[in-house]
Amino acid sequence: MASIQKVEGKTGTAYRFFVTTGRDSGGKQVRHTKTWKPAPGMTEKQAEKAALKAAADFEREIEQGFAADDRQSFDEYALYVFDLKAREGAKHKTIEAYRNLMQRISPALGYLKLKEIRPQHLNRFYKQLAAPGQRATEGKATAKADLNGKIRALGLSHKAFAERAQLSAATVDAACRGQTVSEGTARKIAAAFKEKPEALFLIERDNAPLSSKTILEYHRCIHAILEQASKEMLVPYNAADKATPPKVTRQEVNYFQPAQVSAILEALEREPIKWRLFTHLLIVTGCRRGEIAGLKWKNVDLKAGMIRIDCTLLYSRERGIYENATKTGDVRNLKIPLETVELLKEYRRWWVELRFKNGDRWAGTDYLFVQDDGKAMDPNSSTRWLARFSERHGLPHINPHAFRHTAASAMTQRKLDPVTVSKRLGHSRVSTTMDIYAHLFAEADAEASETIADVLLRAK
Repeated sequence: MASIQKVEGKTGTAYRFFVTTGRDSGGKQVRHTKTWKPAPGMTEKQAEKAALKAAADFEREIEQGFAADDRQSFDEYALYVFDLKAREGAKHKTIEAYRNLMQRISPALGYLKLKEIRPQHLNRFYKQLAAPGQRATEGKATAKADLNGKIRALGLSHKAFAERAQLSAATVDAACRGQTVSEGTARKIAAAFKEKPEALFLIERDNAPLSSKTILEYHRCIHAILEQASKEMLVPYNAADKATPPKVTRQEVNYFQPAQVSAILEALEREPIKWRLFTHLLIVTGCRRGEIAGLKWKNVDLKAGMIRIDCTLLYSRERGIYENATKTGDVRNLKIPLETVELLKEYRRWWVELRFKNGDRWAGTDYLFVQDDGKAMDPNSSTRWLARFSERHGLPHINPHAFRHTAASAMTQRKLDPVTVSKRLGHSRVSTTMDIYAHLFAEADAEASETIADVLLRAK
């Protein structure tokens, strides 16, 4: 039976409950305590009756293994959860993403004790994220002062001024010509002049609220932390389960039409072979960009016309460029067309020549796509290159993932079944493929219906 102690304090009457559960390994008695306050307006008799019930509930919670954590803050417990997930094998990129999300979560919720967190706290936080001006993206700046004149007044060349500002000469030249530069660049230039950025530049910042999709990422991070606390019976329930995050409407996937792909392939003929092959592989395989960046020569069989996807390359600030398992952890062997085989042969000759030119400087990796010294290529560079490529050739904006959707569209148009499409794309479940490309399969199904009708009903 729980012991009850009545406590009279400056803020009124409270009751302290004590429950003992045997002794620890050192022979010391294990004791659990809880302080409970009666609701305002209760009579002494009502308070004593309610205290008896609360004490019995507390004793039952202890017997069931539940003990509300009165000490740990959300911030402290989050660090424990991230470390636990890392030990359990969670991907480094996932843990890094959680830590980045905590930069906003901590000021809003980090100070709260685990047991204090309620759905209302989370809903207020989501509302705050949806307010204008929450984006952390850097602003864009355009010079409004005569930067060339100011540099001449200092008696410096552009190169010397760039060194003072710790920028490249090309960046300083661009700012002087009135081209848009980042806010960070503007601040460095202003600091080199010992002036405020606003005095030299017009700075535009994105004041749009965070998207529902981004807010949902914060919600998922909070949910993961509180779910662990719920599993360990440190909180009575996961408050995130009862909160109301914004709903995200699934956007239709963007993919290229055959004519657009033809225009892209034609433009690629005038580009370096490294990027020509990288983009070509994105088009014909439907792979993720990191999977293409992680391709090794040992996984390329030119005679059989096959490539083996067994890893992905990722980049993080903490680790730099590193190799990891594919998103689903699966390995898949993909057939490639003859055109791709011929391009790979041409690229192989170029790659060997590059290695020969570098000599001892060559890093000795087996990756297809490398930097000039043979080291692995940052997969993010493909996104940047494709954006500039599309601008140079007047093409629609290109991002690597659009080719993945294009491959899925091509396969569904040829009536390939969802299982085949799913295996080609490397989805963990066929249901994932169906969810993402539901409208494509619906179109294919409608066409199949008409085909059946033509053969069986309209044969006459």
